[in-house]
Amino acid sequence: MRFHFQHFLKAVLLGLFTLFFTNLHITGDIAKYINPKYDFMSKIAAVFFLVLFLIQLSRIWQKKHVHHVCSHGCSHDHGNNHWSLKRIVGYSIVAFPIVTGFTLPPTTLDASIAANKGFLLSQGSNEENADGSNKDSLTEDAESLVEKENIDIYSSEHIPLPNNNYLSEEEYNDKFRLLQESETIQMTDDMFGSYYGEINDNPQSYIGKTIKMSGFVFKEEGFTSNQLVISRFLITHCIADASIIGFLAEFQGAETIEEDTWIEIEGVIDIGTYGGYELPIIKVTSLNVIDEPSEPYIYPVLTLLE
Repeated sequence: MRFHFQHFLKAVLLGLFTLFFTNLHITGDIAKYINPKYDFMSKIAAVFFLVLFLIQLSRIWQKKHVHHVCSHGCSHDHGNNHWSLKRIVGYSIVAFPIVTGFTLPPTTLDASIAANKGFLLSQGSNEENADGSNKDSLTEDAESLVEKENIDIYSSEHIPLPNNNYLSEEEYNDKFRLLQESETIQMTDDMFGSYYGEINDNPQSYIGKTIKMSGFVFKEEGFTSNQLVISRFLITHCIADASIIGFLAEFQGAETIEEDTWIEIEGVIDIGTYGGYELPIIKVTSLNVIDEPSEPYIYPVLTLLE
């Protein structure tokens, strides 16, 4: 029997990938990397790595084979190039995500990331809703989701997502109607993106209404001492496509609250201008500093047709 170090190294890498994915699901940290709707696909990837790991184990020890005598200029690899530069680079590329995954703990996106991405307060009123969750696109996405993934939220086998991403058409309409008819708007996680887009698109319709929401503090250069943004990160697929959305808020003492502080506020919606754009502004009437929630991100609503 002959020990093959290259196969052993591949088995180690596959085993570490399996362990890494499994650990993310056990600890719940997987939600810090991807949208929960891809949770099942991630579990499939973990199983796939496990199968490859088991296959690779069988290749570590192999019987010795008698090779024919090669003539001059033989192109067979007899082990002389096992550690060529090309192979070292290849293994390093594969090992890099494992090393960083185990050594760098997952962290929540914060205001520094928001600054790098470029925060535009006016984006909601001048482009498609930040989460792409206007009613028509929701319906189209829902049809595609049902056809491709065959999801049934009423099935006894279906486990609702923690962020309540999946709503029936009726449930979504009821919650959207509540936004338009209620005098107090509660920015819940499941409807945050949809409410945000609607309020930015039609700010005149919501002047004078009370709004309650929570988020982390973000500040842009050019803000006055009484201004800050109450922000949330919207995750469509994974943290790589994260976008920041939120409302400009005004109150005395805003300059004393540091960036990344999580706050819960109640205020009244008004209209103001920033950067030449008209946009809703929250006149804060009460504020509490809170701990960062266990699920800090928000996700687009996915409605399912009955």
